[in-house]
Amino acid sequence: MIDGVISKPLVTHGDERGFFREVIRCTDDFFSEGFGQLSHSLVHAGVVKAWHLHRIQTDWWYIAGGLLRVGLHDTREDSPTYRQTIDFRMGDGQPEQVIKIPPGVAHGYKIVAGPAHVIYIMSHTYNPDDELRIAEDDPDIGFDWTA
Repeated sequence: MIDGVISKPLVTHGDERGFFREVIRCTDDFFSEGFGQLSHSLVHAGVVKAWHLHRIQTDWWYIAGGLLRVGLHDTREDSPTYRQTIDFRMGDGQPEQVIKIPPGVAHGYKIVAGPAHVIYIMSHTYNPDDELRIAEDDPDIGFDWTA
């Protein structure tokens, strides 16, 4: 795992009516940065949204439907996992979880099965000056979204 990226397993309470799943509490240790904004994105199958990162903002992702291939890449020079990249799945058929993505960790995803509903919880309200974009085929990251 990349330093500072945290996966919180989620508990699902289900019965014949459906299920209830708690995602984040303000008292969660991994939510100490606090709440700024919640956003919901519907993304169609095959779409790649990569790469971007933040200088200040922390993100938490929860997938409410669909299947994502997630890529994370550490751009923080002072991090013990500097320049490391991880690749994993989130969403349908995967363990229920929410992940925390700290500032300086580039993140992106491809919708493997969709449409997907991606819930973003952010520590700050959206600020375009805090968002840095990197090309999805950036050779320094070397991540193949078509694999």
